[in-house]
Amino acid sequence: MSSKVYFAGLRATREKDNRTSKVGRLFDAAGLGDLISEKDLTAIKIHFGEMGGDAFINPIYVREVVEKVREKGGKPFITDTNTLYRGMRHNSVDHMETAIAHGFDYAVVRAPVIIADGLKGKNVRWVEINAKHFDRVRIASDIHQADSMIVMTHFKGHEMAGFGGAIKNLAMGGASAYGKMDQHSVRPKVEKNKCIGCGTCMEICPVGAHVLEGGKVFIQKDICIGCGECITVCPQEAIGLSWASEIPPFLERMTEYAYGTSLTKKKGIGYINFLTRISPDCDCFPWSDHPIVPDIGILASTDPVAIDRASYDLVNKQYGFRDTKLKGGFEPGEDKFLGMRPDVDAKIQFNYGEKLGLGTSAYELIEI
Repeated sequence: MSSKVYFAGLRATREKDNRTSKVGRLFDAAGLGDLISEKDLTAIKIHFGEMGGDAFINPIYVREVVEKVREKGGKPFITDTNTLYRGMRHNSVDHMETAIAHGFDYAVVRAPVIIADGLKGKNVRWVEINAKHFDRVRIASDIHQADSMIVMTHFKGHEMAGFGGAIKNLAMGGASAYGKMDQHSVRPKVEKNKCIGCGTCMEICPVGAHVLEGGKVFIQKDICIGCGECITVCPQEAIGLSWASEIPPFLERMTEYAYGTSLTKKKGIGYINFLTRISPDCDCFPWSDHPIVPDIGILASTDPVAIDRASYDLVNKQYGFRDTKLKGGFEPGEDKFLGMRPDVDAKIQFNYGEKLGLGTSAYELIEI
């Protein structure tokens, strides 16, 4: 049985067709308001973007969802969880300052910002899932306690997951710092012939696992927490993974955490994906690279697997931009995500999500 995914394109020739209005119409069409009861404390899960990046969802669209939640009698708050790596979202103070700097303050979104896993990412609630990798998972306390939730996602590429959509937003964004460690658990390795000892990876490592030995970086495996951030910042591309052995279980662990987060809301969760400025990398970076395809539109659903599958397919139907991180798959119908990262089978998210009962990859796309 297929799930309904609602789609709005980006063309507009009159006021009621502007993008803000389309967000509200998608919210209504997908029945997201039915997930919210009177006086619900409603989490609106968002990625505030890392300082220096600018591809994150515009806060004026978040305000439209806030107003829709208020119409249903809910009490909305904007939320995310702290990061593993040392950036401007590693603790709640810096995280909230970043959110405000990017326009997610009360004057714009008309809802408070609450960092869901506490000051230093240690506020956790356990959720039993009894799955392949985890019997139980560690979910951020305030996401766990929220009465209802809407997940707003900037759909884009991702260096380890292939793409970052609703599933990843639900998984990493719903987890405490410890939960993020559970999901990653990958072990990067340094190619000594490429390493120039610049120390870029040492600066970003959150636990000090990288040391210089003889002008080359060495990763202390007993200290490394497997966050993978060093892979993304190395200017020489000298740090990598055993992709065949490390990535499939990582994607399964991530999907199990998405499933665990979904179990915290008995009425279900609403999802809105933005297929705009589809950058090749995660919004966690302090930059936003050139998009790989043109802007497409906005989607809404109550099924995270279906909305991600629809988003994935819509991206792959586009002509890919050359002179970007896209190195293959330029033609419509060709896989853009494999065109960037041929070693990452992102479709594991769909297949394993279905197996867990998170959702279905069979969807009916309904344009509004």
